[in-house]
Amino acid sequence: MKQRRLGKNGPQVSAIGFGCMGLTFAYGTGLGRPEAVALIRAAHERGITFFDTAEAYGAANEEILGEAVAPFRDQVVVATKFGFKEGRALLGVDSSPARIRLVANQSLRRMNIDVIDLFYQHRVDPAVPVEDVAGTVKELIDEGKVRHFGMSEAGAANIRRAHAVHPVAALQSEYSMFTRELKDGIFPVLESLGIGLVAFSPLGRGLLTGTISADTSLEVGDMRNTLPRFQQDTLAANADLVRQIGALAQARGATSAQVALAWALARKPWIVPIPGTTKNHRMLENAGAADLELTAADIKALDDLLAKVPVQGNRYNEAMAAMVDR
Repeated sequence: MKQRRLGKNGPQVSAIGFGCMGLTFAYGTGLGRPEAVALIRAAHERGITFFDTAEAYGAANEEILGEAVAPFRDQVVVATKFGFKEGRALLGVDSSPARIRLVANQSLRRMNIDVIDLFYQHRVDPAVPVEDVAGTVKELIDEGKVRHFGMSEAGAANIRRAHAVHPVAALQSEYSMFTRELKDGIFPVLESLGIGLVAFSPLGRGLLTGTISADTSLEVGDMRNTLPRFQQDTLAANADLVRQIGALAQARGATSAQVALAWALARKPWIVPIPGTTKNHRMLENAGAADLELTAADIKALDDLLAKVPVQGNRYNEAMAAMVDR
């Protein structure tokens, strides 16, 4: 597996990471603990060394990751997040210094690790100056409980303010062929400050795999049922765009998912996508994208297509969108 560094000051990680959220949270039933542990260990065998979890995904998610990586803890980078009241997004944000410390100690205990490699603020808290957030994480770094500080879905101004207190190693935000807004407002900030981008939902929450259509029935409890982009009319409207991406992938002897991930990797050398899955064959497919070299002609064809055929539907519902700092 090829390696990338998250910005100037961040850790070196596999070019493709693994997002653990869906193992237990947000996308339906998920996996049982033994199966989830086995999948994470299989990902490591394939060369994936970057694993992402969060307090908000539930105690089980962090516990599973900790159990899975225990045999090779020193070979992987473990990221988790703080920032919600009682660890529940539905209750709103809470990045008070006391909460940050509580979550750090809780995550260390749940994962049975000595240090959190990358500790993100999950969402910006308007009630807490970002300088206080960065300062608290800096104290945790000085105490040896955390190695690197990250932010998630943060806007340019708050990234700059936080970075002035302690270097931000990585910004985690949604980025894919279907969600490209970061390019104009955020990329220049990341580039100038030497901050990496950890791209979550790089497969458009499954849309870019070409396996979801207007006829797809998602499980009860799957958060995608509430998202505008996953309503029947928008799924149908985006079907032709997905089909055309798939045709290019087929011509390259790759899958739609691999082309989508390779497209993200090709944008900047400091971008690391973290697709998630509950299936071993999908994990292997995603990991294979690190070896797919898109040509300049491929990139132009994809960019021309995306410019010509706009994506329909917002990525978030109103409540989720309200928590994004821009």
